[in-house]
Amino acid sequence: MAQRARSRARSRARRKKRQRLKRLMPFFAAVVLILLIAVIMIISFFIEKYSPSKEIADYRNYYSVGGEDQVAILLNDELLEAKGKLIDGEVYVDTEFLYQNLNSRFYWDSQENILLYALPTELVTAAAGNNEYTVGKEKRSESYAPVRLDGETAYVALRYIKNYTAMDVTYYDEPVHRVYIDTEYGTMKTVEVKKDTQVRDRADIKRPILTEVTKGSKLYVMEEIEEVEGWTRVRTEDGFIGYVQKKRISAEPKEETRTSDFEEPVYTNISKEYSINMAWHQVTNASANENIYRVLADAKGLNTISPTWFYLKDSEGGIESLASQEYVNHCHQNGIEVWGLVEDITYKDTISHAEIFTKTTNRQRLVNNLIAQAIQYDLDGINLDMEYISVDIGRAYVEFIRELSIMCRVNGIVLSVDNYVPAEYNRYYNRAEQGVFADYVIIMGYDETPKGSNTAGSVASIGFVRQGIENTLQEVPAEKIINAVPFYTRVWKVSPSVEEGAVDGYLAVCEAEVGMDGADKYVSNNGAEKNWSEEHGQYYAEYEIEGDIYQIWLEDERSIEEKAKLIKEYQLAGIAAWKLGFERSSIWDIILKYVN
Repeated sequence: MAQRARSRARSRARRKKRQRLKRLMPFFAAVVLILLIAVIMIISFFIEKYSPSKEIADYRNYYSVGGEDQVAILLNDELLEAKGKLIDGEVYVDTEFLYQNLNSRFYWDSQENILLYALPTELVTAAAGNNEYTVGKEKRSESYAPVRLDGETAYVALRYIKNYTAMDVTYYDEPVHRVYIDTEYGTMKTVEVKKDTQVRDRADIKRPILTEVTKGSKLYVMEEIEEVEGWTRVRTEDGFIGYVQKKRISAEPKEETRTSDFEEPVYTNISKEYSINMAWHQVTNASANENIYRVLADAKGLNTISPTWFYLKDSEGGIESLASQEYVNHCHQNGIEVWGLVEDITYKDTISHAEIFTKTTNRQRLVNNLIAQAIQYDLDGINLDMEYISVDIGRAYVEFIRELSIMCRVNGIVLSVDNYVPAEYNRYYNRAEQGVFADYVIIMGYDETPKGSNTAGSVASIGFVRQGIENTLQEVPAEKIINAVPFYTRVWKVSPSVEEGAVDGYLAVCEAEVGMDGADKYVSNNGAEKNWSEEHGQYYAEYEIEGDIYQIWLEDERSIEEKAKLIKEYQLAGIAAWKLGFERSSIWDIILKYVN
């Protein structure tokens, strides 16, 4: 009886357990499902995180190209914002891109719609829309137009640019129009692909694929934009630039040399075997040429003279000439070369520099007029003194120098160019380019304190002169540089003033511009005392008249000697001086100690 009771109790317990389990089954099922979902999510997370993306790059977005005629540009492995233009299957770039990135020696004349390029002895001319162009007097043609116009924008064919530029160009039509331009040559690093892999647009396996690369492929190693562990920036042989995992490429790069078969033109120059000892002779009318006998009488050792003979007289390239054959003959008989100066100062208010220099017809008329005068009068050289060139025509002025240099080179005429002391405001005079095309680049090492200044100061302190030389040497080789010194000084009258422009309650006015003897008279006549200033490398004097202070920084034998020393110190081509007649005869012995 007791046994049956226990059996029934166990049976009831089992039923209750089964019932409890049955009630718990949904709960257990839910827990299992949640765990399963969690496992799936974890696995998915890791798959998502660590498996590479198979997404192909949106090439139009990546290269930022829009219309069908747009061409993406990669220059020396950098994708640029600028775009090329596809015209009749030929890739073109605009002239500003050409100047800034490929070859600034080209010149586009937007008035006459021609593109010019100066070779050593010939000018290359291509008219917009024409397959023919000229090299000197020779006609040539291409299967395409070297220059195309689209509205006011000029486009130049890369294939044409390559004729005159050290560059390699590769064009790809797929997946988008893109062109690779290489202008840098030398050693490159390459690696080999160890296993089929992908090149991605960024250093991340989740980034889109630019292209697939197979085992054994060669990749060019690019400079890192930013260092990313485990990745290398590369360029494929078919022109894609992106990132590849380092574990997929050879560990040790090899070196490969990229060379150009382009032969740079040689712009030969006339270089005298002696140091230039030059002075400018101001000639304001024909009769003033007769002064040559007097000014040369005491100019010991002078080997070059530059008379101010030629003036820009109109806006079409016309010149006014005061040239004299008798003058030239006398100089040659005394072993002195004549470099005729042409200036833009006399008629600056009536001529248009823009018309003269930006328009090719006028610019070349000026070149021809100057060369004709040089040949007619047997001149040894032409000296350019263009002091009113503005920044907006700087490029055109440099083109004028190039074109004039061609004719000078062909005719054996020395070309020298006068320049202000280098400063940020006159960078567009482009001394570096002058140093290629001109025979001599002359620094006008004076006017430190210009005539119209509100404050008094030296015309040419030694520090100012030295800095001018050093800055020019950064652009022009020493053997082409002539440093010009002043034979004049300025007398400054400094008065108490409340007028606009006054500095610390004083206003300075240039009272006089005088030569060496004239400056000494101002000092002695007013009982002033000269004191040497080490800072300026000059004697300084001042005196007072009725509350006004007169200040003079003198140029004399000692100050000129300090400047002449710099010619030898920096091994320059020579010295020049403005102007004959302002010096004392003893100055020439000083100069000859350092320039001979």
